[in-house]
Amino acid sequence: MIRKSLAGLALAVLAATAHAQEADRAPPAEPQSDQNAILVTAQRSGAPMWFIETPTGLVILVGEIRAVPKSTPWFPDRLEEATRESDRVIIRAAPKFSPGDALRLIFRGGSFTRLPDKRVASDYLTPEQRARLAALEEQYDINYDRRSFLMTSFDLLARRLDFDDSTTDDATEVVKDAAKDADLPLARPERFRGEDLLDNLAEAEPASHIPCLEAAMAATEAGPDIIEQRGADWRRFDIIAVMNNPLEIALGQCWPWADDELGEEIRDQWTGMIAQAAGDTGTTLAVVPLRVLAEEDGVLDQLDQRGFVIGGPVWR
Repeated sequence: MIRKSLAGLALAVLAATAHAQEADRAPPAEPQSDQNAILVTAQRSGAPMWFIETPTGLVILVGEIRAVPKSTPWFPDRLEEATRESDRVIIRAAPKFSPGDALRLIFRGGSFTRLPDKRVASDYLTPEQRARLAALEEQYDINYDRRSFLMTSFDLLARRLDFDDSTTDDATEVVKDAAKDADLPLARPERFRGEDLLDNLAEAEPASHIPCLEAAMAATEAGPDIIEQRGADWRRFDIIAVMNNPLEIALGQCWPWADDELGEEIRDQWTGMIAQAAGDTGTTLAVVPLRVLAEEDGVLDQLDQRGFVIGGPVWR
């Protein structure tokens, strides 16, 4: 069994160099003095972030990766301090599961965890893909032949590569706790219903998860060094290197991020909330999954296309 719940792991497995602007745009203006102090404090945490100054305030976008290795030298207390000085925060939302959804998962669990109709991996994979999977089966003494490709991918990443072991605080938890202590308004994207997520996953064809499996195999084959490298690149604000890391690629290739419908809704929700926050007075601090921010046609690209002038690390 995988150590995390299906939905929790899926959402888990489901930044200060200026971004080059177009020639006809002015560079981002410097925030006002009090807002600048908040930004500087947040930047001193070591997490990559971007900022958007507006006529009424400032929006700070912290690019979060999950499972930051303990070896990554960042300073959550400084992000806590910046949070307490902000006017409001935005963080990711967990899916909304009901007791009925738990029963659905129990009674339909086989449709999520195994290939349908007694089919096996070689019915879907090319000989080359099956040979790679066989090599990993032999290495870890496990049989993936009947497992769904999504569950095989999660097992490779979470148990064989063990990417979420020996980790430190993630930015969302840091900001959430600081916001609650400071009694700040806390907003989240609209929560997905567990029923909708389970239906979406049940309707997906097994072959739709093969890109996730290929990426998970590549990350596992690359070995544990990529885990610390991802954290180090995140801390150095080398966003392009983080996005090209085999582990980050694998996390972005797997459900729900890679699902066209869910992925588009996730990005649109974040873009809309940040654009709305840009019209608010004062400082908004938002913690956004880095892959949602920095991927092609992601939130930063969409904000840039809307005409927002964005300061922060190069992301593409």
